[in-house]
Amino acid sequence: MTGIISALVEAWQELRINKTRILLALIGVALSVAALTSVVGLGNLAREGFKASSEQNGGRSATLGISLYGPTQADQGKLEAAYQGVIDRYKITYYTHSTQAQHAFQSPYGVQQLMLQLVDPGYGVIHRLNVSQGGWFADDDEKRLAPALVVSESFYDMAGRPNLSTNPKVQLVGTEKATAVIIGVVPDQYPQAPPAAFMLTGAADRAHVFAAGPGQFKFWVGDGQAEALKYAITADLQQQFPGMQVQVDRMDYASQGDPFATVQLAVGGIAGLVLLLGAVGMLNISMVTVRYRVREIGIRRSFGATSSRIFLGVMMETVVATAVAGIVGVMVSVAVVKHPWIQSKIAPGLTDYPAFPIEAAALGLVSAVLVGALAGAIPALVAVRIKVIDAIRF
Repeated sequence: MTGIISALVEAWQELRINKTRILLALIGVALSVAALTSVVGLGNLAREGFKASSEQNGGRSATLGISLYGPTQADQGKLEAAYQGVIDRYKITYYTHSTQAQHAFQSPYGVQQLMLQLVDPGYGVIHRLNVSQGGWFADDDEKRLAPALVVSESFYDMAGRPNLSTNPKVQLVGTEKATAVIIGVVPDQYPQAPPAAFMLTGAADRAHVFAAGPGQFKFWVGDGQAEALKYAITADLQQQFPGMQVQVDRMDYASQGDPFATVQLAVGGIAGLVLLLGAVGMLNISMVTVRYRVREIGIRRSFGATSSRIFLGVMMETVVATAVAGIVGVMVSVAVVKHPWIQSKIAPGLTDYPAFPIEAAALGLVSAVLVGALAGAIPALVAVRIKVIDAIRF
């Protein structure tokens, strides 16, 4: 341990002496590490942004969707009982039956058309909905006398942006009038989106809202269980509905693998080549430095310095230098990746941005140390071959 500490101290002293000579090479290594680390960090940020956007549309990984096709439509009561049997049999926590409905509501500007989506409370978890104001549905919201609504920003604007703490009421206009209560607001899916809202399926009848079709049943399971449950549920429903075609498929973004893996690997390979070029520059500077230190190394050998001590001392100079450059490169990468403007451009769908990935920082530091070890090994071997007589002739 003492030998290693002394080698580190000696390496740092030599770096201070030769700092001008190796500064440009270290800048190249620092920039290379920053590029490599930023690729991993930005890739992770972009993946999270794409994941959030995709989960809002298709559901979390892994979300299974069930569809039944046949010459005639299945009995809705029997279908709901079959769905409930699947939930109970496989102990599924988050599930939803999602259907669409066209309706109208009374706004301060007159009667406005509304796209209603009838869902279960698990829809918000499965589709990772971000509620900007208020809250999402609770399990007991189906028992409300006035049905609860979670509305879009455009709906909220047309309703006059009332204070949600006062339980603002909205008049639904259809075959019969009904009163609903706004309990939450979600962002619009795109600019200039028409007014939309979510309502619990169990509360739709009381509000005289009727679905436009049978809709689709979805549930969220673990990635490791998706394939097994897919075939098991298909077999179960096929027995209960023998004359119909049962289709159970993954609907989430990861059903075909990670869409960012190939791109990030390619960009990471380019950053690795840049890091290799930085290592070559560092190697050249180290070789020149050793040539200038022939007399010094020869004198050390004359005083009894062993080959291993000479090798370790020369190599540690490069390792310490690239480690410092790696720390600087990682700091630059963190500043870039965590910049608010960069985050808003790379992942516009996120409101809570992930922390800087530890694996990216570790990769940058380890890469810098490895570059230092590789770039210092050859000059260290050259230094080991220097003899005392070389110092006299130099």
